[in-house]
Parts: sequence; structure tokens; C-alpha cells
Amino acid sequence: MAALSPRIHDVPDDLLAAIDWCYEQGWTDGLPVVPPAVDRVKAMLAADARPAETVICKHPATGLDLSLHAAAVNAVMAGCLPEYFPVLVAAYAAMDLEGFNFHGSTASTGGSAPLLIVSGPYADAINMNGDVNLFGPGNRANATIGRAVRLILRNVFQMLPGISDKSTQGNPGKYSLCIAERARGNPWPLLCEAQGYAKGVSSVTCYAAGGFCNVENHGGNTPEQILGSVADAMANYGCITLGQSVVILAPEHMQIVGDAGWSRERAQDFLFSAAKRSVEGMKSVGKYRDREYDAQHGEGAHRLAEAGFVHRGLNPQDILITMGGGDAGGHSCFLPSWSRGRGSIMQHKPITVRS
Repeated sequence: MAALSPRIHDVPDDLLAAIDWCYEQGWTDGLPVVPPAVDRVKAMLAADARPAETVICKHPATGLDLSLHAAAVNAVMAGCLPEYFPVLVAAYAAMDLEGFNFHGSTASTGGSAPLLIVSGPYADAINMNGDVNLFGPGNRANATIGRAVRLILRNVFQMLPGISDKSTQGNPGKYSLCIAERARGNPWPLLCEAQGYAKGVSSVTCYAAGGFCNVENHGGNTPEQILGSVADAMANYGCITLGQSVVILAPEHMQIVGDAGWSRERAQDFLFSAAKRSVEGMKSVGKYRDREYDAQHGEGAHRLAEAGFVHRGLNPQDILITMGGGDAGGHSCFLPSWSRGRGSIMQHKPITVRS
């Protein structure tokens, strides 16, 4: 890991001085980090039985590699416990898949942040939060796993704000954006089950997410009303593209949808059908571009799903829906994707404990 090259004897033998020294090396996200002491890094590596030099992700533009050792160093600095390490490793294995467009999603002006959604029993095993204050502070696993993703992007892959990360306005999720899917009271199969993993296998889904959009509806009492509010958020002129979507339904909203007997697939179909804007309307705000939305105008453009309308995504499967948050409150959310034109498609991997 080239960014962590200074020799060990150069580090001050004092905790606060060591923290300041990490700042001086440019290793932080702006917040203090835990100095990566050798014994802590070894404990992190013990959570994965493979050699420390094993490469788990490659950056296509810079040619830089992420080894287990480099991942462990940054996990320590982020404040992770060793039992969180398998989630971080699985996340980078997912982002290494070609469809994620690892470089574009981390360098673009769009300002996306990698959203991690952990599904299955491992989330409970490491005390992740899928409940109250889901996207907020207070849970060590959620916060530090997400932060480790960011520190790796900065320290290993050199995605530096203003230099290689050209995000126009940024995104608070760039500090940390990691949640657990809520299993308790969820009427649908968990994501890990829907993704085809064997019973008991957990997964992490990675998604290049744009800004968080709260969807408030305290009065709706039918699936059409609840999901209609979500679809309107998905189709606002500021967000709508052919990109993918993540929708996290609050338990209060999910209960309305589930009690009516709606499946995930039916909800996806409804949202895809409803989350659309007319081509005329898109043109009125200058957002319709033939080269992106009309396949007859060249390679790389996508044929519209419905004549005269731009839908959010290319098909219902472009919309990930699951449940998260506290029992009380009619607040769900929608997170738009980074891009579709040059592509960043959500990816998932199983979480493997190798110790």
C-alpha cells in the first residue's frame, strides 16, 4: 500500500501525536483515525485465512490493487472490529465486478457514494443496525464498515477530493453509507434469499448511490398511495434518469404494502410503471438527450420502455426494494443511482467468514 509507506520508527510513540501524524500523511477523511498499530492489523487479518498479500480488488484506471493487508490497515483506521472485516472484503469483491464501473462511480462529478446493504444473519451476528435511525449515527458496525470503504478509496486507490474525485458537490454518504436490511417483521424474502444464496448465507449489495431522498407519507393506507409517493420522488426532474434505484420502505409503509398481499415483484412493477416523465416534459427542462434516451441515435443509447415517456430505469428489476428503519413513522427513502449512460449496476457477493 504505497500511501502508507513511512517507516514504523517514524511514528510518534504517543496516541494523540500518532493521530496527528496520520493527518499529516493525508490518510484521513477529515475525521481522526485509529493509528494502525501492528497488533490491531494482525487481529483484523486473522478474520480472513488467506495470505495478507491476496488481492481482492483492482482499480481499472490507476492500476492500483487492494490487498487484504491494505484493507485491514484501513479497517483499523476506520475503527472496525475484526468481525466486521468479512463484510468489507465481500463489498470490495462486489465492487470489483465489471458492471459496477468502479472508477467512474468514484471519480465522476455525480458525487455518488458506495451504499452497502448487508442482508442475512451475519448482520445480526455483528450487531449491525437495520432498525431505528437506520442511516444515522450511533452504530459502530454500520459507521465503521462504511467509513473503511471510503478510507480505502482514498488511501489505496488515491481517489482524492478535487484531484481524482471530481464530485461537484459531494455527498455526506461519502463518509459512510452502510446499513443492514431489517429482517424483523419483513414480509418479503430477504435480499440474500432473493439473490439465490443458500439458507444461512448472508450477502452484501453494493450500489453507487446519489443523495438521500426522504419520502414522507403519514396518511396513505393503500400500497398505491404509499408507493405512489415513492414513485413521485423517483421521477422528479432532478433525479430521473435511466439509472437504477434503491428504495428502503419503513416498517409502517411496508406493513401497508405487505398486508395487502403485494410481493416485491408487484411493488417493483408498480414503481417502474409510475416513476416516469414525458419526453415533452423532459425536453422542457433541457434534460432529454437523444444520445442517451433513444437507441436510434447511436450506440450506448437505450430504447425507451414506453413511447413518449422516460421511466426510472430500464425495467422493474432495476429497482431494489427492501425494509429498514424503526417501527414508528411514515418515512421511507429513495436513493438514485450515479449513472446509466456509462453504467454502474449494483452488485452483490456472499459474506464468507474464513478464519
